[in-house]
Parts: sequence; C-alpha cells; structure tokens
Amino acid sequence: MQLQNINIDERIKHYNVIGLSIALVDNGQISMEQSFGLLETGTNRSITGTSLFNACSISKFLTSILVLKLTELELLDLDEDVNKKLISWKLAENEHTQQKKVTLRLLLSHQSGVMDPEGSFSEYTIAKGVPTMVDLLDGKTPYCKEPIEVKYLPGSDFRYSDAGYCIIQQLIEDVVGKPFKVVMNELIFHPLRMNNSILDMAHKLENASFSCGHHKNGELVKGSYTVYPFPAAAGLWSTPSDLALVVIELINCLRGKSKIGISESKASQLVAPQFGKDWTGLGVFLDSSKQEVEISSLGWGIGFQCMMVAYPYLEKGAVIMTNTDLGVHQLKGIIGEIYHSLQS
Repeated sequence: MQLQNINIDERIKHYNVIGLSIALVDNGQISMEQSFGLLETGTNRSITGTSLFNACSISKFLTSILVLKLTELELLDLDEDVNKKLISWKLAENEHTQQKKVTLRLLLSHQSGVMDPEGSFSEYTIAKGVPTMVDLLDGKTPYCKEPIEVKYLPGSDFRYSDAGYCIIQQLIEDVVGKPFKVVMNELIFHPLRMNNSILDMAHKLENASFSCGHHKNGELVKGSYTVYPFPAAAGLWSTPSDLALVVIELINCLRGKSKIGISESKASQLVAPQFGKDWTGLGVFLDSSKQEVEISSLGWGIGFQCMMVAYPYLEKGAVIMTNTDLGVHQLKGIIGEIYHSLQS
C-alpha cells in the first residue's frame, strides 16, 4: 500500500489533530512508518514510531487472535457452550439460552444475545477503581450497574458488545489460570515482538512514550490519558507498527506460515462472514463489496481515534492512530482521508 495525493501535515492542521502515526503493510512486510505532530498540545514532545496510543476497540482484534491461538492449544473451542469452561462466573440460563447456547464464535462476532446496558463501560477513574471481571459481569461496579445476561436468541441478531468480550476475558482467565494481560503477553506480544504494546493497568502512563488524548477543539482530555479497564474489549495501548505486526501475522497464518502456531483453517474463519452476516467476522468487520476480502477494526474513545484495515489475501494493510477525537466517524475525518488515499 502507498499514500497517494495527500499532504498529511496540511490535513492535520485542517482537522486540528494534535498527533498521528501510521504504518503500512505491503507484500506481507511493513513498508512505511511515519509520525506527525505532538504527544501533547502546547509542548514540543513529538510523536515518534514508538509513541503509544489508546487502541480502544482494536483490542477486540487482538483478543480474537488470542482466542484462535488457544483453540489451537485445545484449551478453547469456538463452538462450545462457554458455560462449560467458565468457573468464576457463568451466564444465567434463561429462555434464550435454552434454545441456543452462547459460544465463543457468537461472542466474537457480536451475535451472542448479550447487550451492553445503557451508560455502561465508561473510562477508568480513580473514584471508580479497577473492577474485577466477575463484579463487572454481575453488575456490581459503576462501570456496569446491571448483571450481564442473554437478552435475545443467540445467533439471531448483531449487537455490538463490550460485555461479550468481558465474558471472553473471564473465560480465558478461568481456563488458563492467569490474568488476561499475562496470557496476551506470553502468547501474542512476546512471540510477535510487540515491544510497544501493553494491557497493564498498573503501568504508569506519565512517561515519554504515551500519547495524551485531546478533544476535537484541541484541548487536553481530563487527566491527560483515557484508560478503559476492560482489557479484552478496549484496554490496549499500542503503536501502528506493533499492530501492523499482527496484520502480518494474520497474513502469514493464511499462508500456512504462522509464527505463533495458528493454522490456515482457523485464520480463515476470522475473516469469514459469521451466521449469515456478511459484514462481521471474528473480532473484525468485513467489506464484501470488493473483489478481495477487506477486514477492519476501529477504535474510538475519549481523546483518541484509530483504524486498522487489511487485505490479508493481497498481503496489504494499514494502521492509523491519532490522539484526537474529532467527534465524527473515522471515515469522515482525517483517518478517512488517509484511508481513501491508499492505493494498493
């Protein structure tokens, strides 16, 4: 992939974006890494290739890759009732689950029947503290005040859900016997040499590597950084180059050359439509209007916006991350302009 007919410095000024970083993948390799702007408004601290951004919901893409790895280890099964291996917490049985059980495939594709309660899954604050997944799923924290349960027949509808990924996180922790962040570090981050990616809530953000968040008017967000204490759903901090390594790993998996041991057959399920919905795979969105499969994952939180897009069978991709929330969908702002300027 290459950028065509776009002056990113000029577009950053036009949109009042404080900082942006981009990585492109071509022929299954990182072909370009470039950074623009500042880590924090009003300073001279420049964005670099190792500056971390809040990846927000792109975390779900990483979680899906981790799930595939655990299925290869035969610790998980995409199509097994998740209650069979959940230990610390279980989905309550009701008339919906009696007709169809909730599986990882349903959770990963946002078709499990689980819905996020209104006003839930907000950003971390000291006053709210860091919730346990069990308390959160039981509706006992300020982040989610209602118990998570199946609200409609699994597999019958698509409802985007952070809660579903919290269930996946608890399942992984119960099965592996380790914190989610440790499992991700051991099975994904370390083998892929993602040295600038973290899920650790205890990590101090106040250092030179972390990008501060900004509102659309350019003002710094309250507290400078936005953290979401739901690692599997939205807790990832990373760089475009690190996320490009995951795109490359997916490309390699589909070629039968995985570094972390995911088979071509398992990887192909991630990029395939699920339950008749042609726009959703496992942890990614699909575009079926093009001749080649396009997958994407979007991250959008207070002070940050980002996008991962890839054509895995063409061995191409791009990751764009910004530390400014423009208040419009990614494709209607600077990320959209960069996306539309990409030529394969």
